[in-house]
Amino acid sequence: MTTSEPHPPTADPTGPVVRTASGAVRGRHESGLTVFRGIPFAEPPVGEARFAAPRPARAWDGVREAYAFGPPPPQEPGFVEGRTAPAAAAGDDWLTVNVWTPDPDPAAHRPVMVWLYGGAYRLGHSGSPGYDARRIASDGDLVVVTLNYRVGMEGFAHIEGAPANRGLLDQVAALEWVRDNITAFGGDPGQVTVFGESAGAGSVAALLAMDRAAGLFHRAIAQSVPGTYFSDALARDIGTALAAEAGVRPTVADLSAVDPGKLTAVGQSLGARMVQYADRWGQAAPTATPYAPVVDGDVLPVTPWQALAAGAARDVDLLTGHNRDEYRLFLALAGRLGQITEQQATAALRMYAPGPDGERAYRAAFPEASAGELCERVQTDWLFAMPTLRLAEAQLAGGGRAHLYELTWPAPGNGGALGACHGLDIPLLFGTFEADLGILLFAGTEPTEQARALSSRFRASWTAFARTGDPGWPAYDAQRRQVRVMDAEPTVAPYPQEVSRRLWEGYDFAPLPLL
Repeated sequence: MTTSEPHPPTADPTGPVVRTASGAVRGRHESGLTVFRGIPFAEPPVGEARFAAPRPARAWDGVREAYAFGPPPPQEPGFVEGRTAPAAAAGDDWLTVNVWTPDPDPAAHRPVMVWLYGGAYRLGHSGSPGYDARRIASDGDLVVVTLNYRVGMEGFAHIEGAPANRGLLDQVAALEWVRDNITAFGGDPGQVTVFGESAGAGSVAALLAMDRAAGLFHRAIAQSVPGTYFSDALARDIGTALAAEAGVRPTVADLSAVDPGKLTAVGQSLGARMVQYADRWGQAAPTATPYAPVVDGDVLPVTPWQALAAGAARDVDLLTGHNRDEYRLFLALAGRLGQITEQQATAALRMYAPGPDGERAYRAAFPEASAGELCERVQTDWLFAMPTLRLAEAQLAGGGRAHLYELTWPAPGNGGALGACHGLDIPLLFGTFEADLGILLFAGTEPTEQARALSSRFRASWTAFARTGDPGWPAYDAQRRQVRVMDAEPTVAPYPQEVSRRLWEGYDFAPLPLL
């Protein structure tokens, strides 16, 4: 996997200088754009600021060269969602933004898109080559901002004396930076779209429900929304277990004494053993992911579905969708694709299918499905597809508008065995076929004209939505249920997963409980 930057951070003395609220920054001319990297939007969250809400960045004198991405937040090594954890860069300036702009002219007032990366809330970095935003900015003639937010223990673990959801608070702080500074980069602070995938989409959904984020963005794109939000009791219990892995109590005082770089191993160690806690942590245990946004009643008052149904985001245009074969990626990464036994399928159905009769209902609804297909389908539905659908339905119930899509085009790598799996929308949207997840899904092959055409359509729809609120197909409604089916030849059709929709009808995606 490549982790190199697409453009080495060489000096560009002719690069334009933009003055932010904290000081002046110099960008670089690249491919017809001006790019600024590594601009602090908050103070480094270390020392006394460790595990605290983000604090405004201190002012600096002179002109700061904004050529290189800031260091990634501390995170686990290894392979998650098809991406490698980036090599640690020097410094603790984790909280930075990057800006791609056609022209840093304050009079331009271009729409702004703000990207939130995924990574199971345990890893991710805006400098990953797969998130090179130049094609989106160029094709859409708009400003794109990407940012770092704290993940893992630093961003999402329940710690006594620390605010919950620190990673979400980082995102709010970055959106406040956009509000206060983006005009100078040629953007319009009154036309901001936040977009993200997987944990990034879960973050987008959470921001829609947060009072602190109200008014900071006007449109939202949520790609493959995970339904995993922790109750306060569950987060507290998992936080205690995480701290125990480090040999300390789950307090700010104790955990602050542990080096951030060493603390990342805690989540990796516990994640590998989470299934042993199934009697306490229920559906969260087999996910092997000990981090998620916490419905704490303060930072995140209620689940996104509850908030949207009550009208919390009725004035925000929403575009959301999922991929047909989401869970297949995780089966493949675990070496279990084509290896699922009938016993394993039964266990998955009993753990995740809705209602007391869920296993029987799934088997009756998919009578021809193999054990592997049933295992994949129920986990795709529980983790991504149905939470995403429910987000659109909640937005409608609250008086808002939503556009829905499903990606059905199969990834060409590995003979097409991965199908339209989780994360395929990333290389398609960014056009980064040869970076990060694109290497796995396209297997190093030259993208076909079909792949490039679909990639271009992704960007055209996303940027049109950011500009007008209309991605190019009808809004979803409860009668016709029309969605964009993203394939070699995109169509508009009734929601393709109608069988699953009926199985999950009325299911409440409540915060995951402590049993």
